[in-house]
Amino acid sequence: MKKKKQKFELDFYGRKIIVEHGELAKQATGAVLVRYNDTVVLTATVVNKNVNLLSDFFPLTVNYQEKLYSVGKIPGGFIKREGRPTDNATLAARMIDRPMRPLFPEGFKNEVQIINTVLSVDQDCSPELTAMLGSSLAVSISKIPFNGPIAGVKVGCVDGEFVINPTPEQLEVSTIDLTVAGTKDAINMVESSAKEVDEKTMLEALMFGHDAVKKLIAFEEEIIDEIGEEKMEYEQLEITHELREEIESLATKDMDKALRIKDKLKKYAAIDELKEKIVDKYIIENQDTMKEDELKELEVKVNMVLSDIEYKLFRNIVVKEKKRADGRKMDEIRPLSTDIDLLPRTHGSALFTRGETQSLSVTTLGALGEHQILDGLSLEDQKRFMLHYNFPQFSVGETGRYGAPGRREIGHGALGEKALAQVIPSEEEFPYTIRVVSEILESNGSSSQASICAGCMSLMAAGVPIKAPVAGIAMGLITADDDYTILTDIQGMEDHLGDMDFKVAGTKKGICALQMDIKIKGITEEILKKALAQAKKARLEILKVIEKQIKEPRKEVSKYAPKTMIFTIDPSKIRDVIGRGGEMITKIICEASNVDDVNNINAVKVDLEDDGRVIIYHTDQEVIDRTAEMIKNITREVEIGKIYEAKVVKIEDFGCFVELWPGCEGLVHISQLARERVDKTEDIVSLGDEIIVKALGPDKKGRQNFSRKDALPKQEKNKK
Repeated sequence: MKKKKQKFELDFYGRKIIVEHGELAKQATGAVLVRYNDTVVLTATVVNKNVNLLSDFFPLTVNYQEKLYSVGKIPGGFIKREGRPTDNATLAARMIDRPMRPLFPEGFKNEVQIINTVLSVDQDCSPELTAMLGSSLAVSISKIPFNGPIAGVKVGCVDGEFVINPTPEQLEVSTIDLTVAGTKDAINMVESSAKEVDEKTMLEALMFGHDAVKKLIAFEEEIIDEIGEEKMEYEQLEITHELREEIESLATKDMDKALRIKDKLKKYAAIDELKEKIVDKYIIENQDTMKEDELKELEVKVNMVLSDIEYKLFRNIVVKEKKRADGRKMDEIRPLSTDIDLLPRTHGSALFTRGETQSLSVTTLGALGEHQILDGLSLEDQKRFMLHYNFPQFSVGETGRYGAPGRREIGHGALGEKALAQVIPSEEEFPYTIRVVSEILESNGSSSQASICAGCMSLMAAGVPIKAPVAGIAMGLITADDDYTILTDIQGMEDHLGDMDFKVAGTKKGICALQMDIKIKGITEEILKKALAQAKKARLEILKVIEKQIKEPRKEVSKYAPKTMIFTIDPSKIRDVIGRGGEMITKIICEASNVDDVNNINAVKVDLEDDGRVIIYHTDQEVIDRTAEMIKNITREVEIGKIYEAKVVKIEDFGCFVELWPGCEGLVHISQLARERVDKTEDIVSLGDEIIVKALGPDKKGRQNFSRKDALPKQEKNKK
């Protein structure tokens, strides 16, 4: 039976949202087409009928597919089709996944895929947030069990006023770029960058955003009531009360003891040993009476109960006893240590260690021409500042796959980049492309915030004049019934078994970046307020440690970093500097650098901007000076009536040719050599002579003419 097309409309802060259902992607489990003004996203979700009850995770995949035709672009490169997801697409998929994943019921193990295809983009109407709305609706109207719906909005702050879903122009002047997502009851995901905004303003922005989220969810609920399907029954593992009680009596005491071990690796080893011991006991006792698949199911059930015991005991220790496994107070930071200049040949390096988390960050400075080219849907087509985050498996004492960065690495790098981007000097203040790489050498909680701290120090060590030092801290939340505890500087286990991962980075003045993920349904304004205040206290403590190591950016860049010179030429002269087919600029680079090839590592770099700015980079100042002189000589113009020093470079019967500077020659006619009549050019000048001349201007063919006689002082007599 053909589905009937249905349309639903909402006027949302002056823009129209239209949801269409029943015409496209009809074989999907659930599908909607969402129009947000001229932005159009098709979202389809599919659930697998088969279920792997023995899986230890919920197999949810959220994809965000950017189609470059949506903005009228053809993909760059040789292969003219979309390839691997851009970083922006990866971050958009993560942004949708994070608020949705905790709302699928526990025990639901059927594989679910949510595919968002961006078909048309209106730059004033976010395709990412359109896809989030579509994802929530596609699942909510389908038979897939889901404790939603959810929605998300952006919040900006322009001239002190909050704006919902600001345009790119508004974001340019906004002090906040905040994404808030959640249910109608509470916020459960936050992503933000900010220009050193205070905690009070940020909290107000969060609550303002949540009010807008509620309006979207009310719209979704109308649609779900109209077209939503009955939710499917799903199979899940049943654990008997008897088995649960038996395992609890065997494991509780030893598990409690293991959880109180301070050292991370020893703690994890003790927990693993206990779990293995109890699992082995049940396998050995039942191996003669059970089949292989039954034994596997029993093993999974035993591990599930053991994990539940670990979860409950951990929460009891933290919330009821107010104790942390490593003995710290709830608002205490682990021991901090810092170092700089570990790597002698890099432009800037720093090491930041907090407890068992360690980041080595390295800053590299390059020419503006080395910026990253972005082949995506946004208006931005290049990026001058980059922070890349690498998380090798050895940092947690494990083996694993090594390859291209995954979603987690891209997400952590983007968060660090947001935080530090707020203090990076402008291109005019510091004409370099800047890359920071964070190598995580050890990890036990919040390596992204360690990357911000180490990255900040490496920037200062590299001589980047940042506006202020930045530090980051990760906060946690543990709930038990109606009670809760907020933790400062969470470790891996506190993150894994806790209810919130709330990362806050900023300067002394205010917040630069924020990220929050919630595993429960959401958190209240009261909890957010306390977490922000506790995070500020910790941030200020870390900033003191950073400033003790390096108080301010170095005045000079490293001797191994490229030096720079900037000057301006007439934009119309740029083509003269480049020359036909790039001949002139190639000649300048090779001669000034004394190399045969412009791609030589020792070759000077020259950036020619459309506005006439010339930016020259090299480690040797003499090379820069030579390059600048050669470019200025090409672009200098002869001023009529001005006196110049010139060199005689050619003798002719009709006069001599002189050179004012390389590339600028002209004629002194024999009649202009002296005040009296001259019979022979050589009577007045010789090859190589330095003489003074007055510029007469160009002839009909554009050649410069000069006069020696007009340049001579009146009392001087003509002499050779």
